[in-house]
Amino acid sequence: MASASLICETGEWKDLKEHVEDIKRTHLRDLMDDNERCKSMTVEYDGIFLDYSRQRACQETMKKLFKLAEAAHLKEKINRMYNGEHINATEDRSVLHIALRAARDAIIRSDGRNVVPDVWCVLDKINDFAERVRSGSWVGATGKPLKDVVAVGIGGSFLGPLFVHTALQTDSEAAECAKGRQLRFLANVDPVDVARSISGLSPETTLVVIVSKTFTTAETMLNARTLREWISVALGPHAIAKHMVAVSTNLTLVEKFGIDPNNAFAFWDWVGGRYSVLQCCCCVLPLSIQYGFAIIQKFLEGACSIDKHFYSASFEENLPVLLGLLSVWNVSFLGFPARAILPYSQALEKLAPHIQQVSMESNGKGVSIDGVPLPFETGEIDFGEPGTNGQHSFYQLIHQGRVIPCDFIGVVKSQQPVYLKGEIVSNHDELMSNFFAQPDALAYGKTSSQLQNENVPAYLIPHKLLAIYEHRIAVEGFIWGINSFDQWGVELGKSLASQVENS
Repeated sequence: MASASLICETGEWKDLKEHVEDIKRTHLRDLMDDNERCKSMTVEYDGIFLDYSRQRACQETMKKLFKLAEAAHLKEKINRMYNGEHINATEDRSVLHIALRAARDAIIRSDGRNVVPDVWCVLDKINDFAERVRSGSWVGATGKPLKDVVAVGIGGSFLGPLFVHTALQTDSEAAECAKGRQLRFLANVDPVDVARSISGLSPETTLVVIVSKTFTTAETMLNARTLREWISVALGPHAIAKHMVAVSTNLTLVEKFGIDPNNAFAFWDWVGGRYSVLQCCCCVLPLSIQYGFAIIQKFLEGACSIDKHFYSASFEENLPVLLGLLSVWNVSFLGFPARAILPYSQALEKLAPHIQQVSMESNGKGVSIDGVPLPFETGEIDFGEPGTNGQHSFYQLIHQGRVIPCDFIGVVKSQQPVYLKGEIVSNHDELMSNFFAQPDALAYGKTSSQLQNENVPAYLIPHKLLAIYEHRIAVEGFIWGINSFDQWGVELGKSLASQVENS
């Protein structure tokens, strides 16, 4: 690798700093009047269309950002990640969540070993187990089929799977496959969350999936013991082997807990928890029981498509790279600390909470990967709600209070289309009308002359004047020179909680 000097010491960084003043002198509505610019700021890949023309950037900005990427050795860092090098230097680990969704014949190495066969061994085991539960060949202690699943985990073992489950619930094909089944998640140690997760469920028909790599995560194991007691009181201690399975690498503690080690599913230290939405067991196991493995495999294939795109596409056509560079521009150069994630689809209502963890836990760092304090801002404060809900909540702040870059996410076809007799537009058309209108409202605003022509009183004018995440996050970290794959702040919180508990 090249010099470990900070990226802000490069000429490319300083060039962008000087360029900020040029951008500040130009209103976004003037940038939007440049048809050539707008056309150059659209990219399409595999059914995903990215339009970043409403960002406060011009073609010259993008050229300078691509040069910054070269100065930060972005392509080299991406290659090192895909080659299984230990780019998570503080924990001396590879970063290979890409292997979790790779094709069966792919070759992805960690420490010289192709890990893809290991992944598919677990995926095949999950497929077999899920089908046995779904078909009723695996039954509970009293012989009843297990129709309900409670997944116990925290952090990435909870937020990612919850997001996917919420997105699939209203998909017609997935919903048909899930008929008669329930999937719930338990993360918080608050007993209220425990009560909600088992409300209306019977231990006789419930399977509990415990997700803890070391089988020592305090919150997860407390909740696991609580559900073990719930099952044992109702069915006897012998029932645990039929009603509880584990996602862990610590088979000794799994067996000591009362779970048959044969019913434990492996995962690996080269996957960070917050990147485990596609981790074989954390997400795929409970979701495969709920929806069937074939449905979840489509999800894996979609992620694999983006992985290939991120690795091979030029920076100018690379969705994660473009989004990551724009985030660096917004945060470190324009000084915008927050980002609104605004999916115009209720099915994506849990996207923002998931990205909050993936992004803020990854890039919430104030020192470089070499331990040097950074003299510039990194990371984004992520928040969001589905449209149009957010429009009647926090959009006012975005329109007239603060400048907040926004990710507007829309879908062409609704999972649940509704057409009402006598209505001019369908529900989804109404939703998408808002989707297209809001970015323009934020980009253009209204000039003083427009407001005057609308007979708006002069004293009101000042009030009227005033937009694919894992790899995007990696790009940001690679540019900033931070380690996006450790989380020492989180570990400190865990340690302090343990000290309080034992005092």
